[in-house]
Parts: sequence; C-alpha cells; structure tokens
Amino acid sequence: MSVIAVLGAGKIGEALLSGLLHGGHSPDDLLFTERYPARAAELTERYGVHGGTVAEAARRADVLVVAVKPQDIDPVLDELAPLLGQESLVVSLCAGLPTALYERRLPEGVPVVRVMPNTPMLVGEAMSAVSAGAHATAEHIAVVKDLLSHVGQVVEVPESQQDAVTALSGSGPAYFFYLVEAMIDAGILLGLPRALAGQLIIQSAVGAAKMLAESDEHPVLLREAVTSPAGTTINAIRELEKHGVRAALLAAIEAAKDRSTELGRAHDPRV
Repeated sequence: MSVIAVLGAGKIGEALLSGLLHGGHSPDDLLFTERYPARAAELTERYGVHGGTVAEAARRADVLVVAVKPQDIDPVLDELAPLLGQESLVVSLCAGLPTALYERRLPEGVPVVRVMPNTPMLVGEAMSAVSAGAHATAEHIAVVKDLLSHVGQVVEVPESQQDAVTALSGSGPAYFFYLVEAMIDAGILLGLPRALAGQLIIQSAVGAAKMLAESDEHPVLLREAVTSPAGTTINAIRELEKHGVRAALLAAIEAAKDRSTELGRAHDPRV
C-alpha cells in the first residue's frame, strides 16, 4: 500500500486523514505536516498518525496531497522541489492553482493531479473533481479517485473546467448555508423559536437533497410537485423571481469562477 502524506492538516486535510483511516489505511502508511506543534500533537493523539516535516513527507511518501491555502503554496513548493522525482505523485487540493504551476516549479516529469473538493468531506459526503496534469496517467487518476472515494463522490473533468467546478461545488456548500440561514431568520420573523425554525429547515434541506439524489426527475418537476395552483408555494416563488434570486445566484457563481481564475493567475500569469 502506498504511503500518503497530507501537507497541511487543516479541516480538509484532517477530514481526508480520517476518511483514509476509516477506509482501511493503516496509520503507519499515513503522515501529515502541520505548522503548529500543538495542532500536530492533537492530531497524532486523535488518529495515531505521525506528524512530520515536508522533507520527511517527500522522502517517505509515494503520494503527497497538498492541502495548504493557495497563498501558502510557494514555500511548500520551494521545499519540495529539490526532493521529488518522477516516482512521486503530487495531488493538489488548493483552489485555483493549476497543474502548470506545480509542473513549472517541480522537477521535470513529476505527475500532478488537481482536485477541487468541498467541505462536506468533513462528514464523508464530499463532491470532488479531479483533473490530470501533463505527466499524470490514467493510473495516477485511478489512485486519486480511490483515495477520495473514502470521503465522498469523485468525478473527472478537464482542467479547463476546474474554475467552474470551484465556483459551483467547491463554494457550493456556502450558498446552501446562506439560504438556510436566511430561511431560519424568516421563521423567526414569523414568530417561531430559533431552535424550531432551524430543525424545520435543516430537515427539509436534508429531505430535499435526498429526493434530488435518489429521484430521476428534474429539479423543476420536483419543485412543481410542491407548487399548487394559487397556493402558498407559488406566491413564495413569485417573490423570489420578483427579487431576482435566480439572477443573483447566476452572478454569484460567475463571480466565484472569476476569482478562482484570478488565484491561478496570481501565482502563474501564463495560465
């Protein structure tokens, strides 16, 4: 079994470690890097996985998962560059950063796979999209898909679509949280206690998501099934359309895509 190193043990990095352990990986086949010693000690105690340096990770691991913030990528690549060879597989979980950036900074021929996950990885329900870099083969993609399957669903997309994926599913959970927050506030406005409003909306969201996942019907048909003539729902939909909620969502997701593109260009103007 390959040795996997997670570089950056924030929420996403920790969720991946947890998922790999639950998926049958031995703690001895995993390691992580973490800049804060107290955090590293906490994770080692919780999971039994060794926390080490970037140099140790490069020396021991076959697969290196880079899960740092995009703005922290430069020092990580500086450390990795003199230590990696073509036998290593680099997996980037950094939003907006193209595989070309890694390929330019790392030794020639190092395979890189770009991934856009999202925060439901924390509960084993991530939606991750993977894209192969110039030197990554079908076998490398298969390794990454297997790795990510322990924390949710995985699809493969061309790298040209990754900024759109980032805007849609990478940032997507935040849009749902925003809507739920607004709906809870609406419940309070209508006189319901906050706890009850939260329970009503959250379970409604869970049920609606399950219907979407398990039904072959288009979302429009599922919505129409709730929308009776001259009923309460159609009055609510009219107000949503009147206030441009659909257009606002389209604009918001487009803005997120543009920002993802900007992040990549900030590190590599040629992309």
